[in-house]
Amino acid sequence: MPPSFEDESFEDGRAGRFERRVLGPGREPDPRYSLANERTFLAWIRTSLTLLGGGVAIEAFAGDAFGVVARRGLALGLVCLGMVLAAVSCYRWVSLERAMRQGRPLPLNPVGLALAAGVAIAAAFLAVSIAVRG
Repeated sequence: MPPSFEDESFEDGRAGRFERRVLGPGREPDPRYSLANERTFLAWIRTSLTLLGGGVAIEAFAGDAFGVVARRGLALGLVCLGMVLAAVSCYRWVSLERAMRQGRPLPLNPVGLALAAGVAIAAAFLAVSIAVRG
């Protein structure tokens, strides 16, 4: 039988339907861990916003520094990376919170590796564009 939402963490009635649906059953973790998880999520969101802003800035202000295809490709790559990072960071925050509530091991974080690869590809693209243009 699947676990019920009526377990220890929701007995006092503080949790609403939305919280029960998103976080699932389990015990409320130490607030320090939940708040650390939230700070990490917000750091990923700031990084996402920075990537989005970088993509917009390159498209708006690069002018003739790059060819049209290179400028748009780099801008689109950064904007797409920012969008994906925002979505994945939200999923990661929820999955970590659920794992802490259920006493399970925390899942592996592939987000940092994917972000590093995406930024490295964008930087290589930028370097090649500058070298060819220069």
